[in-house]
Amino acid sequence: MKILVADDHALVREMISSFLESQIGAGLERANDYGEAENKVKASGPFDLVLLDYEMPGMNGLDGLRSMIELNQGKPVAILSGAASRSIAEAALALGAAGFVPKTMGAKSMVFAVKFMIAGEKFAPFEFLFKDTAENPFGLSGREKEVLIGICAGKSNKEIARDLELQEVTVKMHVRSLTAKMAAKNRTHAAMIARESHIV
Repeated sequence: MKILVADDHALVREMISSFLESQIGAGLERANDYGEAENKVKASGPFDLVLLDYEMPGMNGLDGLRSMIELNQGKPVAILSGAASRSIAEAALALGAAGFVPKTMGAKSMVFAVKFMIAGEKFAPFEFLFKDTAENPFGLSGREKEVLIGICAGKSNKEIARDLELQEVTVKMHVRSLTAKMAAKNRTHAAMIARESHIV
């Protein structure tokens, strides 16, 4: 198992890398900017997980995420951040990030998140995406919100299923559930309501 941690803050990079190395037993590579991370992936092939600091030099916002997802050949790439907003986290997930990992996460939670993403699941702290009921007025689950983000991005059920690594029938179930909760007539109406309510 190979993990790449790319962060321009040496202390943060070393703390995360050393902890994951000791707890998971994975081979850890480090990079201090996006360019170095890109070179390491090109040199050694895809990693089982790439953690990219959103604010580090060379990332250019979500452009770096897009490029790394392609470069890592379908294996998980996640955003690591200490300051990114909820909207950035959601945009990253919609683009295909394996997860959004706040640097403020506890050590045990981070190990769980890393294992979860390596297993092919999407990770984002529920309490980060939905800080209060005003930001989740329809009571959507975390998975329903991910499906809704895909709908708002104009993706089909098949595309959302591929992005979230779910069965298409499962996505259809979530679409039915979220449209019912939102009192939406259909998926297009749900997307309209989501935008008007500023929850996506």
